[in-house]
Amino acid sequence: MQFNEKVLKLTKRIPKGRVTTYKIIAEKLNTHAYRAVGTALHNNKRPIIIPCHRVVNSDGFIGGYAKGINKKIKLLKKEGIKIKSKKIEDFEKALFRF
Repeated sequence: MQFNEKVLKLTKRIPKGRVTTYKIIAEKLNTHAYRAVGTALHNNKRPIIIPCHRVVNSDGFIGGYAKGINKKIKLLKKEGIKIKSKKIEDFEKALFRF
């Protein structure tokens, strides 16, 4: 299985109403290639089925999204994630670790 496929397979496991980070995904794959995780997510062809909007920066900020940050915020809020100034509120509580 290629790196991008592994990233997407892990991302699919993130529960609704939770988030994880690019770093956590990379570490789960035994790498420090955090940016490569972001690239794999950016190239996700099934963005709702594989919920890449649930992956955020390690500091709790939203990070990027192929469909735009406002769309990412909208999707996360719909799932019950509280966001203020493009940052997850109660980040540790919302954080999902594999």
